[in-house]
Parts: sequence; structure tokens; C-alpha cells
Amino acid sequence: MSNTPARSVESERIALKARNVSFSWEDTPLHWVPGDPFTTHTINVLHLLLPAGERWFVHVYKQVLPLIRDDRLREDVLGFIGQEAMHSRAHDEVLPHLREQGLDPTPYTAQVDWFFEKLLGDRTLPPGRARRWWLMERVALIAAIEHYTAFLGDWVLNAAELDRRGADPTMLDLLRWHGAEEVEHRSVAFDLFLHVDGGYRRRARTWATAFSALVFLWQRGIRFFLENDPTLTDPKASLKDFYVRGRQGTLPATGDMLRSVPRYLSRSYHPSQEGSTAQAVAYLASSPAALAAQKAGA
Repeated sequence: MSNTPARSVESERIALKARNVSFSWEDTPLHWVPGDPFTTHTINVLHLLLPAGERWFVHVYKQVLPLIRDDRLREDVLGFIGQEAMHSRAHDEVLPHLREQGLDPTPYTAQVDWFFEKLLGDRTLPPGRARRWWLMERVALIAAIEHYTAFLGDWVLNAAELDRRGADPTMLDLLRWHGAEEVEHRSVAFDLFLHVDGGYRRRARTWATAFSALVFLWQRGIRFFLENDPTLTDPKASLKDFYVRGRQGTLPATGDMLRSVPRYLSRSYHPSQEGSTAQAVAYLASSPAALAAQKAGA
């Protein structure tokens, strides 16, 4: 076990900052990928999952801050907390827009809130070993989840097929701004896990938990959206739909997702081996929302 963060691309480390972005949704249609409600709603699940999940990230990381003995890592974690809090707010602001279009997400978001706040929330445990064990479990879970948020961030930055299909530019900017920041801070959660614990068995076990939970919640979210979409008369969804759109490029390719599993479970894994910091930074330098936030801040 190693408690030293393994930053394998030192030159890529940059100071993380929260960008105070905002988006206007009045011109965004319900099916923001034209003619493709399945792709639209598969990605829309992010708006329901991420606010609660990222609030939970922030809550857990505030508890682990006193355990960080590396000043540079502490700085990275504080930057991560700021970015995740902004991600949660930005996706939360999409929900009123969905309600206005006849799709109330409350029944599903209540389930997601229960999952993060109750099932994965704080527990009444005696101080010492038991309390630390539960904190380390959650730190490891966040590292596993961040592997997939970085994977999705890298995918959406390169998902040119969404542009070719005429996807709504505001929604694409939200997704790519968020995705770029996920790539930008992709090493922080894993480095923190290595610093405070780093046990391989815990990493593998919590990966299985995180992956299973994400698949379960995501497929429930897709079904919820399709069944409650007021414009659909015969909503259907299947794994084949996901696979086909992965082949087309409007969703992540199934093969790419499966190949990401052994990479994370490799003992030599480090998130710096995934994605491109340069690409993420380049997008953030051109994102309409990020540029507006920078101008407002100046």
C-alpha cells in the first residue's frame, strides 16, 4: 500500500478554480438532440444524478480535509470542492426547465437524494476505527465514480457526432464545460485516496459497488424520463438502443466503457493516463459560459 500520491504526469498539474458559469434554457427544446429522445434522455439523467452526488462529494471531502498532510494535495482538493459545488448548481438549474416542458423529475431525484444522503450518508458510529473505515469507504467510492465522470468528460469533449446531429449548443456547452473540468481534475480523487488509504482491495471492492450503483441508477433514470416524457406515446428502451448509439457516436461506445474497467483495476493505474489536460484547458478557454463567467469576474 502506498500513501503517496502517484502523479505520473507532473507537468499537467494546474491550479483548479471554480468557474461561476450560468446558462439560459428558454430556447432549449425538450429533445435537445433532434429526433432522438433516447440519446437526449440518456444524457439528461446527468441532471438528476449529479447534483446530489456532487453535494455528497463535497460533504465527504470536507470531513477528510483534516487528514491531508500534503499542502499541494490540500490545494487540489479545495479546488475540486469548488468545481464540484458549481457542477451541482449548474445541473440543478436545468430541472425547472424540464418541469416547464411537462417532465417533473421530483420522483426520481427523491430516490437519488435518498441514495446519497441516507445510504451513503453519515452514520452514527463510535469515534476511531469504525468511523474512519466508513470515511475511507466513501473516499474510495468517490475515486471510482470520478474514473467514470472523467471518462464521460473525455467522451463528450470528442463527441463530434452530437454537433453533426444539431444538438442544442447551450446544452453541449454545459456538458463540455463540466466534462472539461472533470478531465482537468481527474487525478484529485484518486490521489486523495492513495494519500489517506490506498488499499488495492478497497479500490477493487468500491469500484464494483460504484459501477453497479451507477448502472442501476442510470437505467432507472432513462426509463423514468422516457415513461414520463409527455411527447412520447410508446416509450421503449433497451441495451441495444444504447449500443447502437454508441456505434453512431451520440453516446459512449459500449466497448470503450468496458475497456475502462481493467484500466482502473490495474495496479499501475493513475488517472493522468486518461484524457488530455491540454484539450480540457483549450475547451475551457473557448466555452461561451466559461468566457462569460471570466468576463463577469473581471
